[in-house]
Amino acid sequence: MSALRDLIVGEAELDDEEGEESFDEETGEVGRNRKGTNGINGTNGHFDDSSEEEEDDDEEAAREVGEGFIVGDDDEDLEERERRKQEKKKRRREEREEEEAGLDEEDLDLIGEANPEIERRSTSEPKFKRLKRGHKDDRDGRPRGVGDIFEDEEEEDDIPRPDPRGLVDEFEGFIEEDFEEDQGPGEDAEDADVLRKPSRNIIGIKDASGLDEIALEDMKEAFGTGYEYDWALELQEQEEEAQAGVDPDDPDAMMKGIELKDVFEPSQLIDRMLTDEDNLIRSTDQPERFQLARKPYKDLDFTEEEGREEAIWISDLMLPKKALDAELREPFQKSVSKVLEFMNIDEYEVPFIFQHRKDYLIHARPINVTPDPYNPNAPEQMISAEKLLNQTDLWDIFDMDLKFRALIEKRRALQRIYDNLASLSENFHDSVIEEMLPKAVTMEELQDVQDYIHFQHASRLADVALLNGTGTNGTQRRPGASKMIFERIRTGKVYGLVRAFGISADAFAQNALKKEGRRQFTEDPTQRPDDMADSEDILDPPDYSSGAQCLRAAKAMFAEEIALSPKMRKVVRQTYFMNGIVDCFRTEKGLRKIDDQHPYYDFKYLRNQQLTDIARKPDRFLRMLRAEEEGLVDVKVRIENAESFKKRLYADLESDNYSEIADAWNRERREALDMALLKLERIMARGVKEALKTECENEIAKSCRDEYAKRLDQAPYKPKGMMLGTIPRVLALSNGTGTFGRDAVCWAWVEEDGRVLENGKFTDLVMGDPERHTEEGVDVKVFVELVERRKPDVIGVSGFSAETRKLYKHIDDIVERKELRGADYEDEDGNDRSDKLEVVVVNDEVARLYQTSDRANMEHPGFAPLTKYCVALAKYLQNPMKEYASLGRDIISITFDPAQRYVPQEKIIKALETAMVDMVNLCGVEVNDAVSDLYTANLLPYICGLGYRKAAQLIKVINLNGGIVTTRAELVGDPDQNKLAAVGPKVWNNCASFLYIDFDSSEQDADYLDNTRVHPEDYDLGRKMAADALELDEEDIEAEQQENGPGAIVRKLIKDEAQEKVNDLILEEYAEQLERNFNQRKRATLETIRAELQQPYEELRRNFALLSTNEIFTMFTGETPESLCEGMIVPISIRKVADDYVEAKMDCGIEGTVPALAISNRPDVSAKQLFSVHQTVQAKITYLNRKQLSANFSLREDELQRPYRKEVDRMRDEWDDEQERKDRESMMEKNDVSGRTQRVIKHPLFKPFNSVQAEEYLGSQARGDLVIRPSSKGLDHLAVTWKVSDNIYQHIDVLELDKSNQLSSGITLKIGGRYNYSDLDELIVNHVKAMAKKVDEMMLHEKYQNLSRADTERWLTTYTEANPKRSVYNFCIDPKHAGYFFLCFKAGQHAQVQHWSVKVVPQAFELQKIMYPDMRSLCNGFKTVFTNMQNSKRR
Repeated sequence: MSALRDLIVGEAELDDEEGEESFDEETGEVGRNRKGTNGINGTNGHFDDSSEEEEDDDEEAAREVGEGFIVGDDDEDLEERERRKQEKKKRRREEREEEEAGLDEEDLDLIGEANPEIERRSTSEPKFKRLKRGHKDDRDGRPRGVGDIFEDEEEEDDIPRPDPRGLVDEFEGFIEEDFEEDQGPGEDAEDADVLRKPSRNIIGIKDASGLDEIALEDMKEAFGTGYEYDWALELQEQEEEAQAGVDPDDPDAMMKGIELKDVFEPSQLIDRMLTDEDNLIRSTDQPERFQLARKPYKDLDFTEEEGREEAIWISDLMLPKKALDAELREPFQKSVSKVLEFMNIDEYEVPFIFQHRKDYLIHARPINVTPDPYNPNAPEQMISAEKLLNQTDLWDIFDMDLKFRALIEKRRALQRIYDNLASLSENFHDSVIEEMLPKAVTMEELQDVQDYIHFQHASRLADVALLNGTGTNGTQRRPGASKMIFERIRTGKVYGLVRAFGISADAFAQNALKKEGRRQFTEDPTQRPDDMADSEDILDPPDYSSGAQCLRAAKAMFAEEIALSPKMRKVVRQTYFMNGIVDCFRTEKGLRKIDDQHPYYDFKYLRNQQLTDIARKPDRFLRMLRAEEEGLVDVKVRIENAESFKKRLYADLESDNYSEIADAWNRERREALDMALLKLERIMARGVKEALKTECENEIAKSCRDEYAKRLDQAPYKPKGMMLGTIPRVLALSNGTGTFGRDAVCWAWVEEDGRVLENGKFTDLVMGDPERHTEEGVDVKVFVELVERRKPDVIGVSGFSAETRKLYKHIDDIVERKELRGADYEDEDGNDRSDKLEVVVVNDEVARLYQTSDRANMEHPGFAPLTKYCVALAKYLQNPMKEYASLGRDIISITFDPAQRYVPQEKIIKALETAMVDMVNLCGVEVNDAVSDLYTANLLPYICGLGYRKAAQLIKVINLNGGIVTTRAELVGDPDQNKLAAVGPKVWNNCASFLYIDFDSSEQDADYLDNTRVHPEDYDLGRKMAADALELDEEDIEAEQQENGPGAIVRKLIKDEAQEKVNDLILEEYAEQLERNFNQRKRATLETIRAELQQPYEELRRNFALLSTNEIFTMFTGETPESLCEGMIVPISIRKVADDYVEAKMDCGIEGTVPALAISNRPDVSAKQLFSVHQTVQAKITYLNRKQLSANFSLREDELQRPYRKEVDRMRDEWDDEQERKDRESMMEKNDVSGRTQRVIKHPLFKPFNSVQAEEYLGSQARGDLVIRPSSKGLDHLAVTWKVSDNIYQHIDVLELDKSNQLSSGITLKIGGRYNYSDLDELIVNHVKAMAKKVDEMMLHEKYQNLSRADTERWLTTYTEANPKRSVYNFCIDPKHAGYFFLCFKAGQHAQVQHWSVKVVPQAFELQKIMYPDMRSLCNGFKTVFTNMQNSKRR
């Protein structure tokens, strides 16, 4: 009984125990935890079974990596090296002695047999021992029994241990609650003793094994001393060191060979981009984005013919969308060809081509002009420049190039297969493959050829595979059973009946194509089909012993040949894309779930949609496919006028003869064609849906890119009187989700350099009103003082609710009434002036992500989240592009198109990245700023030619070179000045003009052109233009350059402030000379040079865009014009009730009033009699002011009975009205059959559902969501269905008492005879939501298993088998009884698994009819109850 005193040990200490054993829940294995980690692996969440020694090894290895970079003194004394060598050998010899000195079980058995008097120690200890406290149990020798059941730790020092010489109170320390306690005073020392590596030398053997000196001598004689083979071990060590290339005299040699992969986990290397593949990308002189995109095709090289084919292929795909004139088609194709040359041969990225090869994207042509009679010298022609390709087109070409590479790779693979087939026989020939393979221009057509090969030549492919011992480049497939059947037919006598159809599948498909070639005519046999099938020439027993079998097999074979003919598939595919129709049919599930307010309702009965209609609304089609995945609709694709199409195919297949035999054969041909078309329709419909899905996803991704580009194309907010691009000083304020006037307003002051110099909080910013005798808020004066002291250029305001609108109005009111002004500036007349300080609402989509990010915590660790939010608002005003760039992949969290959630994230991220690349390269990056400033460095990966890896390498090398770049040329290295190359020549060509360096005239080597968009390849043009502008002759130019370097002419132009002179240059003559003499088209480049000489890196982005009314409305309320508009019925919360009006507020924060005439249909009843404060009712929006965030509502019954229906302008036959009418009637009949009056409760969560419909509705909702619905128990009952967990729903019966009439709600609501509530809102909060919180508490607890009861019991069994002396318990959900959980436990290895039920009730858990307020109490209560039960059994 004394063992029972330690029955319970608090479970809270399980995670805090140092060095205890851990148990892998998935494998049931036992491991050892490290101190302070609880044994949890941070990556996978599994228990870590590595030991303390292994952790030390990892730390030592990491330390060795760091120390391996330290080079020892080359002049080290040789004697010192020799001494180290001897010490190393000695240390290794001692380690071997220790290893050999340890006695295994067999050794001890031998010694025991020789010395019977030596007593062996007990071997009954468990296999898995604990470190630290686990060893204390071993030292105490205390056996574990029933008293240790459910003990979460092996032993605690603060629990009294049994005294073998005396008795103690057996119930002392009976229960230890679930909270942490400090360790005992001697615990650390004891733990250190346990962890200390035991000495295993010869002297220690006596202690370890209990041997005396005589026994020790006997052992030495039997086993030796361990020194006999030192000479051999030393030779082995020298050989291993030689093989590893380790110098035994170098003490750091071992550390030099350690690599990063030897220290870090592979996942860590991948996250940090430090794998071998990442290093290869860094070192390869090719744009990083090219390397990543072309990784699958890096060994693929195009032939000249394939290069020409690609240009035509891409042009044909792009031309239909470009809508160019006929005479521009050829220039367009040449332009595409040139772009491909730049990308594939020169390896230029899109920004470089757009910026420095712009002339190849433009087609200039002369246009005749009408003669001017008043100007006879006017030119007869003028040059018209047509822009053929824009920057988006260049990205499309890049993507299409990748697709063409995949096309070529597959075509080559199929050609190799065909060549291998031909190598088996000299006479082998297949005209279908030879004709269709070179003509295949899509992956679908290549797949058709591949399917044809595997069907037509299955046996030959098997022979090729056997001959080569391979699977023919991975495209070989094992033929299925059906293919084997067709192969037997092809090689048997039945195939003669297939030939008797009179035309081959390929010839029939050729007729259907109706293009080149003569029509193939069908020949009829002399026998009827059934007669021929019964002939001896066809019958092939035992498989085909009757004519009917033979005829069926022949038709199936012919149908398969038609279905697998590449030409026939091309015919059907073209017909589908030209005449395809999409229909949407609701399923039975969709009938119930998709009501008038459902987001899928707009296509519930959608019919007869042509593919062009689908293309115009890509978001709708993606929603249709999502609804199909959810089982709500079926999306069907069919051919318009399919019967007429089928009849045309009949005509191409049938013979023209008129006879009974011909009619019989034509019937068989039609049946075979019908069989083939059934298969082709399934294949093509699936292919068309996939193609439409891909195209729609691309359109949505492009829409996101365009919207993102608009947000990036914003210069910093421009203070009045300043140049565009000037960084403003910003004061940002926000009240977050708080109520203005009650909650604090946080603010932050951010300088133009991004430093946050001041921040704080305001609590009362309300202006006083003398007319109403209200005083000014205490913080108004502080705010005014702050503005006058800091002189901000703009005040930014934003927040999370409609209350922010009030903050904005009050701040604007303060600025107006206190006459706060912005910074002074000089107007056009040269006078100093200032304007009213502007208050703007700032887009906060970046700030919302920033405020809780790790980056914000690192940059501003002491700031409140709302203050960090204000900092991000200010920085958004200073440079939106930098803020978006700082998000990285988190940019996907921002919504650019409502339909982007239906598109794969990677596709959206890729599209967004291209927009960022375009804008960053338009603005450029000051390379020295990027080295010193993290925010600027975030832009580097988007620079042309770079990426995340090469950008990091660039910064690293610049720092190694001194941290400063003075010229662009330094980036490729300068051996004379010991400058390392930061990038290779190709990457430098891409990035050079987009990395600029501020010009410093005091620096002798500084080049003004390094501060411009001019590429170094065009510096000579810039210098020539500067010389011509200064009118210098050749001698002056040479003298100036010899004295001051190559950039001297441009420096002189800037020094003399003569930049305006370049406007006098006639650039057309320059351009003509360059094209004539050097075959270079540089007209646009010359314009760029002229602009850059006057204003380097001029700000080209648009002015900062202020938010529109609709954008502010959506940001503050979360509603869009589609989700909230006039006429909708919404829930409102009543805030004030007067006799002639009602004030209310919507969930989104919009406040409004209900006028007297809109309160009720009954004029004799006042508002106070009908409504009360805090009541939630349904109301119709009669007026919505999006700018003021206010509304008017109506509570009239006649208004509420007319639900909102969105007006949709549909084309004729686009909507199946008849089916909709039938469905409505069917649903009404079902309601009538139910035999009860349908009640309508004025509550936003009320739905006219039955239990099945309620569960379907809640299926996609979150845990804890609910619906209120009519009850089947009568009009005095309601039912509440809430989601306990996935596929588990609880239906609560609510009894209504004190009802005024049958259809009204009861004043008192009673549940289970125990819980009473005054209204539905109280019931929801205090009953359903309270239970949902308890469910969350249970399912988030460490003892909860997300398994079935059977799996949980198996887990308990596995655990106790691995830990025989331990007991364990866990919780799991009861799926058959909603609101109940199982408490499963096993009291030791040999005990039976038992389970008790735990019921969730409001605010508590119920176990054995005892209530427990939380999980800790529940766990401790279970242990107490179980202990008492065990004690009563023993009595």
